[in-house]
Amino acid sequence: MTHSPSPVRIEQRGAIAHLTFCRPEKRNAINDATLDALRNFFAAPPADTRCVIISGEGGHFSAGLDLSEHVARTPEAVFAHSQGWHQVMEVMRLSGLPIVSVLSGAVMGGGLEVAAATHVRIAESGVKFRMPEGKRGIFVGGGGSVNIARIIGADRMTEMMLTGRTCGAEEGKQIGLAHYAVGEGEGLALAEKLAAEIATNARGINRTIITALSRISDMPRAEGLYTESLNAAMSQTSDDAAEGLKAFLEKRPPNFR
Repeated sequence: MTHSPSPVRIEQRGAIAHLTFCRPEKRNAINDATLDALRNFFAAPPADTRCVIISGEGGHFSAGLDLSEHVARTPEAVFAHSQGWHQVMEVMRLSGLPIVSVLSGAVMGGGLEVAAATHVRIAESGVKFRMPEGKRGIFVGGGGSVNIARIIGADRMTEMMLTGRTCGAEEGKQIGLAHYAVGEGEGLALAEKLAAEIATNARGINRTIITALSRISDMPRAEGLYTESLNAAMSQTSDDAAEGLKAFLEKRPPNFR
């Protein structure tokens, strides 16, 4: 029996895990095996991982959902598949591991939904952000109506889906799809630099930043402020906070666990 190679290559370099979509012949279109690989990694990442980089092989991050797998599904099957996407996007967003994505070439549909689940996004100059679902007679199903709209707003999301137009790196940065805009081929170097810096943070505070801020943004104001106080109380009385203060006073880098 022959086994298809994994659509996601995983390389561990010290505290940094680098995940690469490697279906270049499909512009890294996301199939079920890709989702399974992401789910499996983030459900049980290597213990020494402190930050993750995600990029795409062959000049594209991801052209979106692999539609060849979706030609004959019942409504019930599509619903279940969409729920499966949501589970993977949530474990990525809220696993506690910071994710830096390098966005090159096509970042479309489901590819943009995956990008929106990452925490630091770097767009290269040739990037093409697009939500083409409206032109294909379908609605988003991988969490985009919540996660992308949370970033750019429902109004911009509506316009992108109605027109199917392409948004480049600079506009993407302006509206929040990317935090950084760099030249072609420069994204990975910046991602490695940022990931190395993020990896020096205390694990606990990275987890708190990732999990608390996202939830607070969904809360009414009073509940959000209360949750902020709880997280402040837990973090500011931790061993990591004591080490951070001691390192500051001793004018040295902190040595977090």
